[in-house]
Amino acid sequence: MRTFARRAGRLLTGLVILALSPIPGLAALAGMAMLGAGPDVFTVTGLAVFASVFFLGLLLCVPRPRPVWGRWLRALVILSVEAAVVWQVAAATLHAPPGGPAPLEPVAGQREWRLATGSQLAYVRLAPKRVTRPEPVVFLHGGPGLPDLAGDSKFLAGLTADGYTVYVYDQLGAGRSERLADPRGYSLPRDVADLEAVRQEIGAQRLILIGQDYGARLAAAYLAEHPDQVAKAVFAAPAALDRPQAASFFTGPDVLSPRLLAVYTLLRSSPPAAHAFAGDRELEHDHAGGYARLAQRTAPTGLRQGLADSAVPALIVKGARDRQEWSAVDGYHAALPQAGIAYLADGSYRGKPYLSTLRAFLAGRPVRTYDGAGPPPGYLGPR
Repeated sequence: MRTFARRAGRLLTGLVILALSPIPGLAALAGMAMLGAGPDVFTVTGLAVFASVFFLGLLLCVPRPRPVWGRWLRALVILSVEAAVVWQVAAATLHAPPGGPAPLEPVAGQREWRLATGSQLAYVRLAPKRVTRPEPVVFLHGGPGLPDLAGDSKFLAGLTADGYTVYVYDQLGAGRSERLADPRGYSLPRDVADLEAVRQEIGAQRLILIGQDYGARLAAAYLAEHPDQVAKAVFAAPAALDRPQAASFFTGPDVLSPRLLAVYTLLRSSPPAAHAFAGDRELEHDHAGGYARLAQRTAPTGLRQGLADSAVPALIVKGARDRQEWSAVDGYHAALPQAGIAYLADGSYRGKPYLSTLRAFLAGRPVRTYDGAGPPPGYLGPR
C-alpha cells in the first residue's frame, strides 16, 4: 500500500510538472529578452528550459523497473516522447506561419500626412462642392486598430452635402498607416497628439469630431486636453471612458499555439522583443488590428475632470446591438451631462437614420434623444 501511494504521488507530481512545463520555458524566454538577447537566443533558451522541465516530468511519470531490459525500455520511451514533443513545440515556436495579409491597396483619394509627431498616417479628404461650414469633420475609427477607410469615407461623404469638409484617417499602426517597431509607442496620448497635429496640418481652428468605439474614447481624451479646439463632438458606440483598453489576445482556433504564447509573454515583458520575434504582417494575420490593437490604452490622468469643464455641444449615439456595454454610455453622460443620447433602433452606424442624426446635430437642429434609465426595450447589446 505504501509503495502504491508513493508511485501515485510520483505520478501525480510528474503530471503536474508536465502540465506546467511551458511556464518556466516562457519565463526564461521573457527573462532573456529583458536582458537584451536577440530572438534566436531568447527563443532557444526558453525551449531548452521547457525541454529540461518536461524531461523531469517524464522521469517522474514513468516508474523505474528493476530488470535491466526494463530500464533500457523506459529510457527509450522517455527519450522518444521527449524528442517528439520538443520537436513539435520547437517547430511551432520557431517557424512563422506562411503568408500573411496582403498589403492593402490604396483607396480612392488616399493621401498621407507626415505629422510633427513623427507619425505617417493615410487619410482621405472629402470635399463639398462649396465649403459653407468653417469647421471640418474628422472621423476617428474604432478598435483600436480596426479602420475601414473606404467604407467610412463612402458613408461620411453624405456630410459634404451640407458643406462640410470631412477627413477620414487610419490611426497610427492601423490600416494603411505607419507601423512602429516598438509596440509601446501605441497609446491614447500618442493618438491625441497625432490628432492635434492633424488639426495643425489642415489649418483648422476647431474640429468637429465623430468618434466611434475606441475613436469615441480618443475624441473624449482630445476634448479634455484641447477643449478650445473642438466645435462639436459625437461619441458613437463609445468604448468605456477610462477603463484600460486592449483586445483579448487569446481568440480564434490557435489560442494554444506555442508561438502565440511566446508573443503574448514577450508583449508583457519586452514589447520590442515581441515585434522582433513576430512582425506586423504575421501578427495581423492572427489578430485583426495587430500590435496597435493589443497595446494597453490607459486613459490620461484628469480625463473626467477635463470633460466636466467642457461646454462643447456633444451627442452620444448608441445602437441596439453594438459590442460596447450600455454602461459606457452612462459613463459618458455622467462626464458630459449636457450631451444628449440618441438611440438607433436599427443598430446600424452606416444607415440613413444615423446619417440623418449626424446631419441634424451638426446643423444645430433638434435630435430625438433617449432619456430613460438604463437600456430601452429592444436593446440587444451588452449591459
